[in-house]
Amino acid sequence: MLAADMQFMKSEKAPDVQVMLDDILARTSLRHVISPRIICMRSFGARANAYARIWSLPAIWREALEINPFYVIEVLSENYDGLSEERKKKVLIHELLHIPKKFSGGLVPHVCAGKKIDARSVEKIYNEYISTQNSPASL
Repeated sequence: MLAADMQFMKSEKAPDVQVMLDDILARTSLRHVISPRIICMRSFGARANAYARIWSLPAIWREALEINPFYVIEVLSENYDGLSEERKKKVLIHELLHIPKKFSGGLVPHVCAGKKIDARSVEKIYNEYISTQNSPASL
């Protein structure tokens, strides 16, 4: 196969996802997450069987560049964009749950110290989010 025939994944910043993420963070108990240090990206042409992925900058890079921890939440356009608004929010909540309480730059696995990142944990945060939807603070 020639290089000209290969399709490469493309990505771009996703301001619509960033707005949704910021809204989720403002209305839930995920206070340890530092919103300005999360960058939302949308990829096109990814072959992964996922709606979204979270990436962290390895410690060696952070030390070399002398920067604080950052995370990238990548939504895979082909799988994510067609979801309902509710499902999109739940996908973002799932990714946010991978960020450790210390915002250290690491990632929490799906099962860690007896806690799970699963539909139940996502639903708990989502219910917290929707319970603030009509409160005076969210208007």
